[in-house]
Amino acid sequence: MIWWVYMLKTNAGSLYTGITNNLERRLKRHREGKGAKYLRGFPNFELVYTENAQNRSEALKREAAIKKMTKVAKEKLIEANLVV
Repeated sequence: MIWWVYMLKTNAGSLYTGITNNLERRLKRHREGKGAKYLRGFPNFELVYTENAQNRSEALKREAAIKKMTKVAKEKLIEANLVV
């Protein structure tokens, strides 16, 4: 099973990082307001970054590492790995 680490950018410019094993379903849940509570305040967002992980544990570790980054570092990561 493939796990994904992803980042969403809200219309306000904030970045949300998460993990999932079904990216399409997770994005749908976020759009329905049934995903992360944080995103419920931002109805408009776009997928700006994805990265594969071998398993849930690796995805969680990478998510934590990304969340520790500064916003500038996250934006550089997005720019360097444009996948959308």
